[in-house]
Amino acid sequence: MAKLLLNVLKLSPVVLAATFFVSNGAFAAEQKMTSVDELAQVTSVDSLSDIQPSHWAFQSVKSLVERYGCVAGYPDGTYRGNRSMTRYEFAALLNGCLDRITQLIAASGNTSTSTTDMAAVNKLREEFGAELATLRGKVDGLDYRVAELEGANKFSKTAKLKGEAIFAVSDVFGGEDTNAGDSFDPILTNRVRLGITSSFTGKDKLSLRLQARNTPKIKAGGNMTRLGFDGDNGNDVEIDELNYTFKPSKKLSVKIDAIGAEMQGNVNTFNPVLKSSGSGAISRYGRFNPIYRVANGQGAVTAKYGDKKSKFGLAAGYVSNNSDDTSTGIFNGDNTFFGQVEFKPSKKLNLGVAYARAYRAGGSGFTGSTGSSNADKPFSGAAGNADIYSVQASYKLNKKATLAAWYGMADVDAQGSNDSADINYWAATLGIKDVGARGNTLGIIFGQPPKVTDNTITANEDGGTSYHLEGLYKMKVNDRITVTPGILAIFNPEHDNSRDTVFVGTVRTTFKF
Repeated sequence: MAKLLLNVLKLSPVVLAATFFVSNGAFAAEQKMTSVDELAQVTSVDSLSDIQPSHWAFQSVKSLVERYGCVAGYPDGTYRGNRSMTRYEFAALLNGCLDRITQLIAASGNTSTSTTDMAAVNKLREEFGAELATLRGKVDGLDYRVAELEGANKFSKTAKLKGEAIFAVSDVFGGEDTNAGDSFDPILTNRVRLGITSSFTGKDKLSLRLQARNTPKIKAGGNMTRLGFDGDNGNDVEIDELNYTFKPSKKLSVKIDAIGAEMQGNVNTFNPVLKSSGSGAISRYGRFNPIYRVANGQGAVTAKYGDKKSKFGLAAGYVSNNSDDTSTGIFNGDNTFFGQVEFKPSKKLNLGVAYARAYRAGGSGFTGSTGSSNADKPFSGAAGNADIYSVQASYKLNKKATLAAWYGMADVDAQGSNDSADINYWAATLGIKDVGARGNTLGIIFGQPPKVTDNTITANEDGGTSYHLEGLYKMKVNDRITVTPGILAIFNPEHDNSRDTVFVGTVRTTFKF
């Protein structure tokens, strides 16, 4: 144990040098701090390339390294003893060595000798107590300030809070014979959402979303001119979504929606750049395939198999529009069965096939309110069932540009009669990131909104063809604010070739917090 005490005292030159730096102000933080994680234990002083036998610290470092293994070196094989130390380097050196030696003394098994040696170590600590106290005080102060900042930004220790606010100025022009006529004036509207998420096991998530909004449905061209973020509840705060997701296995996830079931939030929609209502397309139809909106309702159960690395993915769900209605219950009211198969042959290409079986007692909602009035109510409100089929794809042209497209068709049958109707639709989108400046996005969308191509009720068949053309440019002000001006043109609204083109202009400002 005497030899152990001598080796303990060999700490003095190193500690003295470090103390010299502290007392002379050289201990101040450098512009580029070195973290403890950058340091690595060394087993031989000869591996430290910047320590020579003539260096004052050679023998002390040699003893510390080879006897205790408690000096930290750098990944490039240097000790860097010929320069001032940062507080992290000093702490790694001094505290590491003292802790290591204390462990050796405690493990010696000789109580009387250990007491003597421990006294020597304690004396060494007392001798440099002021410097260590200064060091630890600064570190503790930083820890406190960091904890204070983190605490100020935390909504709860068990839940996370995120928010989004949209301000939008919109106007309609053109199409004198539209539903809006000449009386549509510019409007300023908003939408605010607050989302709260929590996890109980680390593999599950409970989500609650509050929403207030006052954006009306712009129907100058029927449902074709609706905005992608519209909805009006008089700015009353409501629970918009409530759901719980858990994972029975690594690749299998199950989501239960109690309020506000949205299939587009549960599965891949194959339009990654423009799908968001707050930062994507400005129109309702331009965000994604309408088949996902058909599978929206109140309550739902959705199961997904696969992850981001999987080449194949499966999704299946059941949605009830009246899950809280005691007269219809979960299964007897409006409902939709949904299924999707996803295939990723490469990192650039993503393919999908989806199917939905929908029942609507009121005979509306077979196209997610994105097409003509005939497509929305092919039998003038009579109850019906629809089998909807769709294919969709997205392809990354390069790191910045993504091309997406979808096609869908629906076979709708009236309940209680032999009436039937066929509906189809298609669209292609292009999203290009970092256009003009980093974080900005250019979006272009062109397609044909849902159209009734055949109907046993000939009066409800669409005779012309509408085309949807949309352009937008999202400008990133900072990480939390974006401004998106966009223009939507509907040619031959309501699939009526005699009607004039309708234009909808919008400037959407989105705040995230």
